[in-house]
Amino acid sequence: MDRSLAYSITQAHSGQTIYDFIKTRGFSHQILLSLKRTENGITKNGMPAYPYQRLEEGDILCLFLKEQPDKENIRPVALPFTAVYEDEDILVVDKPAGMPVHPSQNNHDNTLANACMWYFEQKGEPFVFRCISRLDRDTTGLLLIAKNLFSASLLSGMMERREIHRTYLAVASGLLPEEGTIDAPIARREGSAIERCVDRERGETAVTHYQRLSYQNGYSLAQVWLETGRTHQIRVHFKHIGHPLPGDYLYNSNDLSIPRQALHSYSLSFFHPITGEALSFTAELPEDMKKVLNR
Repeated sequence: MDRSLAYSITQAHSGQTIYDFIKTRGFSHQILLSLKRTENGITKNGMPAYPYQRLEEGDILCLFLKEQPDKENIRPVALPFTAVYEDEDILVVDKPAGMPVHPSQNNHDNTLANACMWYFEQKGEPFVFRCISRLDRDTTGLLLIAKNLFSASLLSGMMERREIHRTYLAVASGLLPEEGTIDAPIARREGSAIERCVDRERGETAVTHYQRLSYQNGYSLAQVWLETGRTHQIRVHFKHIGHPLPGDYLYNSNDLSIPRQALHSYSLSFFHPITGEALSFTAELPEDMKKVLNR
């Protein structure tokens, strides 16, 4: 969506160029180029300005980011999802099971991207789908989406610095230890385009921490944190220690007591990329996972 930002220049930044000032606010070179190409993208005291003009105390610097057309041509489709939080810069959603995040060869019109395009089309807001965190198709729970180029740039940096904290809830077969850390490298299984495995020689570093919350009917409910973000990491690691997730057709096809892997993105916490406000969200454990524990 389009985004306007205004800054009142204090004595601390008097004498800086506009370019140097906006760099201190986290604007990337790519965004600077976008501002320069946009009519009235950079104004000072209401007049068009250039990146190397100097600022003085009391100046009002305004930046206007105009949303660019969606290059992926993602079709808007009315699909259900829950918007947990939304402001000018971010959208937090609770993704249902069975919904891929991005369109792919076999998933053109059934993704979260399609759903978001429809959601913003109904609001009359230009939108480009920029998902910051990702989940497997059948993993439920919280996802973070940037609503403009600036918030996307800042949030991507925060992800790289591990400043966005996620907690998962997983149902695992058998009695897990009370807590533990799984440190086992993960690689793509040879001959498969999808499946991963623990591989000490070819694998990339993967570290998973967990704590058992309860044990019912032969299953453990675990709270899980990731140090790394490898594909299928939780699913592969829990299989590796002998406690695969029920419903996981790839890694536990003998237990399909739930029609998907019993994995849920439960909590998400971070500082707002622009306001700096501390934000924290949770999404209740889905009914299908509850039923596995309570059957």
